[in-house]
Amino acid sequence: MMQADTEVHKGLEGVIVTESSVGFVDGQAGRLVYRGYNIETLADNSNYEEVAYLLLYGHLPNAKEFENFRARLRTTMDLNADVVALIKSIAPKAHPMSVLRTVVSFIGAQDQKSNSTDLRDQEEMSLKLMSKLPAIVGTISRASKGQDAIKPDPELSYAANFLYCSTGKRPDKEHEKIMDTCLILHADHGSNASTFSALVTISTLADMYSAVTSAISTLKGPLHGGANELALETIKKVAKPENAEHVLSEMLAKKEKIMGFGHRVYKVYDPRARILKKYAESVTRRNGKEDLFRTAEQMEKVMISKLGEKGIFPNVDFYSGMVYDSLGFDSRMFTPIFALARIAGWTARSLEYIRDNKLFRPKAKYIGEAGPKEYVGIQKR
Repeated sequence: MMQADTEVHKGLEGVIVTESSVGFVDGQAGRLVYRGYNIETLADNSNYEEVAYLLLYGHLPNAKEFENFRARLRTTMDLNADVVALIKSIAPKAHPMSVLRTVVSFIGAQDQKSNSTDLRDQEEMSLKLMSKLPAIVGTISRASKGQDAIKPDPELSYAANFLYCSTGKRPDKEHEKIMDTCLILHADHGSNASTFSALVTISTLADMYSAVTSAISTLKGPLHGGANELALETIKKVAKPENAEHVLSEMLAKKEKIMGFGHRVYKVYDPRARILKKYAESVTRRNGKEDLFRTAEQMEKVMISKLGEKGIFPNVDFYSGMVYDSLGFDSRMFTPIFALARIAGWTARSLEYIRDNKLFRPKAKYIGEAGPKEYVGIQKR
């Protein structure tokens, strides 16, 4: 019997699959909200550790809660020698996201609690991963260039430790603030593809390592986490502000996708892009790459004049790539930095979901032959 006609929502667009109090995206108003706080408020006043606590536990921590949280992260921040050896063995040839995916899975395989479905154990796995990611991503960055690993410093913040583990230098306050802001802006973003991937995995009562491995695998794609790499490539292709009109018009005429513009949810200016734009201007100026920002600025003007009325505006990927580039990161590291931030959202939403768990089991509309067909032996086909 054929299935009855049903409406198909490709990519589950517009389909509500769960409830969440972690955060939401208001695409029409251009708002990103974490637990009731506008992203602008958190970017201006908070730090990544506070925001991670907020997403995980539902409120901003008081002084004692904050110090206890940081202490929990510090206890598991170091990488075992075999983890460092694994990174050094594969990072020189593999894409950093492939290395990150493998390392998270490897750490999970070493954890005897990874077979537990207990909520407290899942939370412990979440914090263990969060604590290790600055050193993991920093070591991947260094190993890809043939450099030795840097041991994380428990006195540094999450953002500063990542920069330290990547460069071997303790960052100044300006660079630390810029990185902290980038991590806050990427910490959560509704039911995006990688978050949904994590929820599907955790709904099977798999462990948090498996859920995060699924999320990392999903984030690797250029339509999700890899977009800022391609956005930076386009900015460098344009090269100069005076080239923007010609190059973009040519790309649009060929119906080429211009990465860094437009969003599946936002139909107005992405609030994260608005915040990052001011940091992009300052960090490119400081590090001798102001032409990159001026080119991007002109590209924004051209694109808004041509497509703004269709709801096409810069998204967070347009400016994040040039910020990371100005901080000295290779473009292949942009998506692992995204994962470094999104670990808070992935784990917060996964922990929330399994408190009232239901296994995901969507349906697909069958459009094949109705049958039944007669089987013909292989000799007669």
